[in-house]
Amino acid sequence: MSEQPMEPSTPVDPEAHALQQRHRASQLVQSVRHELQKALIGQDAVIDDVLTALIAGGHVLLEGVPGLGKTLLVRALARCFGGEFARIQFTPDLMPSDVTGHAVYDLQTEQFKLRKGPLFTNLLLADEINRAPAKTQAALLEAMQERQVTLEGRALPIAQPFMVLATQNPIEQEGTYPLPEAELDRFMLKLRMDYPDATQELEMVRQVTRSTRADMLDVQPLRTVLQAKDVLVVQRIAGDLPLDEQVLDYAVRLARATRSWPGLTLGAGPRASIALVRGARARALLRGGEFVIPDDVKGCALAVLRHRVRLAPELDIEGLSVEQVLRQLLDQVPAPRL
Repeated sequence: MSEQPMEPSTPVDPEAHALQQRHRASQLVQSVRHELQKALIGQDAVIDDVLTALIAGGHVLLEGVPGLGKTLLVRALARCFGGEFARIQFTPDLMPSDVTGHAVYDLQTEQFKLRKGPLFTNLLLADEINRAPAKTQAALLEAMQERQVTLEGRALPIAQPFMVLATQNPIEQEGTYPLPEAELDRFMLKLRMDYPDATQELEMVRQVTRSTRADMLDVQPLRTVLQAKDVLVVQRIAGDLPLDEQVLDYAVRLARATRSWPGLTLGAGPRASIALVRGARARALLRGGEFVIPDDVKGCALAVLRHRVRLAPELDIEGLSVEQVLRQLLDQVPAPRL
């Protein structure tokens, strides 16, 4: 997606050039979506949400029962992406240094050398992140927020783009540690993977049983359609998408409404407002839009807000979920009409 050099004599219309760039960026992301849909059947909404986070430069927390393809989705994305990919399997005995790296004494030079951990990559799969205790989970915090890791007093930058895709099984399962609020807030989106419908499951079983792999779809045939530099260009183009002041105000009103909404004891902070705007711009680019509309904000609101709010205990006892309360909020906070 490198920009073509223009002839000096050719008059450039900045608006037309920006439109052309947006169109090319949108086509590139659509081709990634098409490749991911080959590997993951029946999870189109989740694919769109993961691409939204990639375009917006955010991190993703994927939750779902085992066997729904959480890890497969990340492996498929890594296959379509030409940058570096690393995977960390989180376990109860995993140490923070196993994630970030550590200093190693070199006998020849009689000096300590820094050995970088798997965190130094473009795309990081933190598999079953809630299997490790909080101390190890916290090793990701600095990298996710500041795009750097401090090792032995030195701040080492992480190459851009950098995206963490963490998977977790539902908290009710044994041997899991809930993620602290500070870490949850670093994830731009929290996505839920549900069971595919009957038709999609039938198609998935048909394809998997044809495959030489035991119980999963093969990601090898997927094409690499996106390089690291392309992601940075797409992120810049999405960040420049026109956004009306009313749409910006709508995103902020949604986040602020969670702080005083009946049934919620913990509301979303300013990071949620920022994530709503960034996510809305990414969704607008993903659908090929020329500017952001209120539906783009609404489309990513559940994924942005669900892990940043807490349900009141009395509603929990009544069997209401965070999703239901947030859907009421989205229905009742008026969206601007453009």
